[in-house]
Amino acid sequence: MNVERLAREAKEASRVLAKASTARKNRALRAMGKALRRRSGAVLRANAAEVAAASGRSAAFVDRLTLTPARLEGVARALEDVASLPDPVGTTRPFARRPNGLVIDRMRVPLGVVAVIYESRPGVTADAVGLCLKSGNAAILRGGKEAVRSNAAIAAALREGLKAAGLPPASVGFVDDPDRAAVKRLLRLDSLIDLVIPRGGPALTRAVREESLIPVLAHDKGLCHTYIDAKADLAMAGKVAFNAKAERPGVCNAMETLLVHRAVAGRFLPAMARQYAKAGVELRGCQETRRILKGVKAATATDWDTEYLDLILSVKVVGSLDEAVAHIARHGSGLAECIVTKDPKAAARFLREVDAGAVYHNASTRFTDGGEFGLGAEMGISTQKLHARGPVALEGLTCEKFVVSGTGQVRASR
Repeated sequence: MNVERLAREAKEASRVLAKASTARKNRALRAMGKALRRRSGAVLRANAAEVAAASGRSAAFVDRLTLTPARLEGVARALEDVASLPDPVGTTRPFARRPNGLVIDRMRVPLGVVAVIYESRPGVTADAVGLCLKSGNAAILRGGKEAVRSNAAIAAALREGLKAAGLPPASVGFVDDPDRAAVKRLLRLDSLIDLVIPRGGPALTRAVREESLIPVLAHDKGLCHTYIDAKADLAMAGKVAFNAKAERPGVCNAMETLLVHRAVAGRFLPAMARQYAKAGVELRGCQETRRILKGVKAATATDWDTEYLDLILSVKVVGSLDEAVAHIARHGSGLAECIVTKDPKAAARFLREVDAGAVYHNASTRFTDGGEFGLGAEMGISTQKLHARGPVALEGLTCEKFVVSGTGQVRASR
């Protein structure tokens, strides 16, 4: 595949998208949703073959790879949801009125061409395109080889929808070459591509950062913690901690480490362990946890830094809020962290001091998601600080330019 040609075509398409009206972009999004439903049989057949070929992989991997009719319908609806969101492109905000009469505003504009490199989650194909389109960007997609047929079928439906709405099908470029050399060539095209977003594990993110000449917005690992404070409502804590781990363990906003204050550990952990056992969750505990819960496997130093993406949970008893915050600072990935407490001062400290894209008080980290935040489908959850952080949706796919209005002012020489 000629990725250079794909990128050039996407660049040309991005100029059309940048000036497309909100109404036209919304028509395209709805048309893409309809096309995805029309092609659902082809998409699901391709996906079923890939799921069958993945036998022997972990349950979490297969879950990420699998499309069901309900999940595919959810993907189509997500495109329509993006159509209902406010368009950030062209919005302005006042910045300054200078003493010489110049009026300076800031205007949101598209980035241009966004390349998304992801692994085994085919729903990302449509989510990424929907967000790029609404924010006026062209998208180049390269999914994992395990889902290449599913992704190709989805991309074909999306291009069909674009064409029906009168927008260039080249707005969606899909790299179907499984050779890593194609990705390396793509990451060198800094004159044609404006941003690269890797969505996958740490190895993928590291590889993209090492190879890319293009700015990278990383969707890195999600090593999320839930801290049960000494003044927690333990019934609430049980609900939050169970949901954060067991509701869907193979996603980045699932909890990987449970921190429990020593004052409540003896009461909280036995009941929690019974709940987790029923759900098939394996616990790995610190020495104090293992004194409370007999037979629990010992947590190693590596466990505190492991994103399991599976029904495995590290458990640590801590003596204070300070110890919990320090543990998160050492081992967290900056995606999402939670405190469960009835103490407003402890909650305020946690929310202020913990460094993450999303911090929670008395709610599951599983809400860290563009849809749950009202942003529509998300491009990913950025764990870095430039230029976007947390769930990245429409605004995160734009930047601002200065718009300066005058009445003939000229700058005097000095």
